[in-house]
Amino acid sequence: MLDLQRSKPEGPQLRWLLAGLALAAASLAVTATADAIEIAVSFPATTHAEPVDGRVLVLISHDGDTEPRMQVAAGLEAIQITGVDVDGLAPGAPVRIDRSTFGYPIQSLGHLPAGEYWVQAVLHRYETFHRSDGHVVKLPMDRGEGQHWNRAPGNLYSTPSRLRLDPAEESRFDLVLDQVMPPIDEPEDTAYIKHVRIQSQLLTEFWGRPMYLGAHVLLPEGFDEHQQARYPLMVFHGHFPEDFGGFRTTPPDPDLECEYSERFQLDCYNRIVQQEAYDFYQTWKGPDIPRFLAIEIQHANPYYDDSYAVNSANLGPYGDAITHELIPYIEKRFRGLGEPWARFLYGGSTGGWEALAAQVFYPDQYNGCFAACPDPIDFRAYTMVNIYEDQNAYYVQGDFKRIARPGHRNWLGEVDATLEDWNHMELALGSNSRSGDQYDIWQAVYSPVGTDGYPAPIWDKLTGEIDHEVAQHWKKYDLRLVLEENWATLGPQLEGKIHIYCGDMDNYYLNNAVYLMENFLESTTDPYYGGEVDYGDRAEHCWNGDHENPNAISRLRYNTFYLPRILKRMEESAPEGADLTSWRY
Repeated sequence: MLDLQRSKPEGPQLRWLLAGLALAAASLAVTATADAIEIAVSFPATTHAEPVDGRVLVLISHDGDTEPRMQVAAGLEAIQITGVDVDGLAPGAPVRIDRSTFGYPIQSLGHLPAGEYWVQAVLHRYETFHRSDGHVVKLPMDRGEGQHWNRAPGNLYSTPSRLRLDPAEESRFDLVLDQVMPPIDEPEDTAYIKHVRIQSQLLTEFWGRPMYLGAHVLLPEGFDEHQQARYPLMVFHGHFPEDFGGFRTTPPDPDLECEYSERFQLDCYNRIVQQEAYDFYQTWKGPDIPRFLAIEIQHANPYYDDSYAVNSANLGPYGDAITHELIPYIEKRFRGLGEPWARFLYGGSTGGWEALAAQVFYPDQYNGCFAACPDPIDFRAYTMVNIYEDQNAYYVQGDFKRIARPGHRNWLGEVDATLEDWNHMELALGSNSRSGDQYDIWQAVYSPVGTDGYPAPIWDKLTGEIDHEVAQHWKKYDLRLVLEENWATLGPQLEGKIHIYCGDMDNYYLNNAVYLMENFLESTTDPYYGGEVDYGDRAEHCWNGDHENPNAISRLRYNTFYLPRILKRMEESAPEGADLTSWRY
């Protein structure tokens, strides 16, 4: 053992000590001169004439082939992000970014390695909402892009600049927001796909301004010719869809330049996507497929690209608005059967959670859900965190050591991002759950309203310390807990309706919560739930129950993959006298 009071470092010990002192000295030197880095961001009146509320972001990258605003990520490929909120920022007034501004992955510009970088600034604009709960909040309203701050119409941004940044030297620069992000073109109706948009009375009342819901409706073959037919409805939940995805009436483009998919490690994956979309069209119009209406919903809101399809203290009554306003409107306009036995829910990831949640919270309004790779459905496994018992979300703490909780892995278990990484990225992008990213929307949906009108944090975004009082409020969205506490009444309403699928190497550890849900459903339910829980061996996110194809293919076949299961469920459960024929032509 080394006696620190009497032993003299020698050999390797001395070299380690001197190296440590040198590193400490270098760190102190950087800190001492870190005030030298300062970036001033402003916009001219020619770009925007009025004062603006929002968040100014500065993005720093080594890659000059793509604009930095398009490179943001939480993993090993992360670029540097730093940002600050602004209220009433006037044209010409500078916003200063320096070493005191929180950043990710390096928390301070004072510790940025010296070098040449591509630097870009963005102003993500907020508007003021006077909500019916009495709170006044400033949030970024979706403008047709699905809550993507890097391409939201009306946001301001600068042309990327090549700059040398060095904390040890005087480095002060001006970035001018001289560009405005353009409007998003709305999709056009076609023979098969129609687009609807309605103003929701429920959401308008909550938000204190007009709020809308939309949907892309895929019509069955022969819709116009068979005027007497009434159709079952398939609700495909998921993230904000620009149009009905994966449906193409023309053959793949033979001149399409190949693009490599890093996620699936497949060359020319873009050609595969086009071929699958065309194959879906051929199947959809074929003679042997039952005729359904299929819809994808647009319910982007001031916090995210969708609402999670439930009622929320911070987002408003999206569950009621979708189930009682939007879906009846679609069924009436497009000759849906309009009965709960003829409505079905499916989706993956966020859409998987939404499909299951809508079935649980509206058990008599839908006849089955097919939930693939759902977001956490048991908050004892909120990815890798038990929010009820753990003290810290980011670390597992021992007496002398702590270990970072992983946030993202591949199918071999190799980790490229921690929970702290993901949340610190969000913290750099926006305060008060305004990053538009994953953990912030979960917080916005599940949390109570804080005293400032924004979602009460489930944990300290900087340190990861969990607020267990807030966790108690989350219990009403813990789907396993909701089912367990209410099975006496919900069980009879949900028999045969719950189907859950997940890969056992889900990238976000979502399979952990599925295991807990399965344990409840299979061992403690009376009546027996009568559905299915299934796992893909070594399958990553987002496995949907297809044992025949890899994720790269199965993710493109949700509609046709679940349709036979939906049909079987309908034929087994339709009430006496139900219309099972007008749509079978």
